Amino acid sequence: MLPWSVRPAFFIYNLLKTKYLTKAKEFNKFFTYFVKGVTKLKYSKIPEATIRRLSRYSRCLEEMERGGEEVVSSAQLAERCMVNAAQVRKDLAYFGEFGIRGVGYFVKDLLNDIKRILGLNREWKLAVIGVGNLGSSLLSYKDFLKQNYKIVAAFDIDPQRVIGRVSEKLGKPVEVIHINRIKEVARERGIEIGLITTPPLEAQNAANMLVEAGVRGILNFAPTQVIVPDGFVVKDVFFTTILDNLAYLLTSE
Repeated sequence: MLPWSVRPAFFIYNLLKTKYLTKAKEFNKFFTYFVKGVTKLKYSKIPEATIRRLSRYSRCLEEMERGGEEVVSSAQLAERCMVNAAQVRKDLAYFGEFGIRGVGYFVKDLLNDIKRILGLNREWKLAVIGVGNLGSSLLSYKDFLKQNYKIVAAFDIDPQRVIGRVSEKLGKPVEVIHINRIKEVARERGIEIGLITTPPLEAQNAANMLVEAGVRGILNFAPTQVIVPDGFVVKDVFFTTILDNLAYLLTSE
């Protein structure tokens, strides 16, 4: 399995789940927004660790479905996801009752249920802010669509400078829009999540513009903290933070 640092779609999938939540109270607000209308919560507060594990269960179930498996027990799912069976049952119990006692869970049904819980039974519209090396790589990442994430716009401070290089990299013409038009385009195209891939000094300004445009979810790849007001959620993806953690684990062995 690929490490998370090279799975951009997995970053978005974990927008509600990683430990880098800017404001703890915003987690419940934004998660409720994601699942509103798709499931009835049994509990009002859901631990972030549970949401992270739901993401893992979903990926394991997708692998099972591709392999032709139709039914799975909590013990089998737990083994595949490297947790214990009681934890699987507890996590699912936050959202209601699933499966059949003595039989287990139908793989396809449980996968669909988890996708509804995570809000992944619909398309999410994304925008990339900053079309440098990382931004252009995200534009070419095909697995976004597999998880119902669609990049509908790319913004840069100098579109004319980057558009030729990006089009050549992707092998097709690419639209890059000046960042000053972000509010207008966000409204027209219904952008819901912004991916900040700017240099660090430009990241806060990019976040401010996303907030002004009403884009409530922000995934920040720039190696700096950004601040947003209440009602908005930021997740930071700092590659070096994960590498630091890995280096520590290797050193402490």
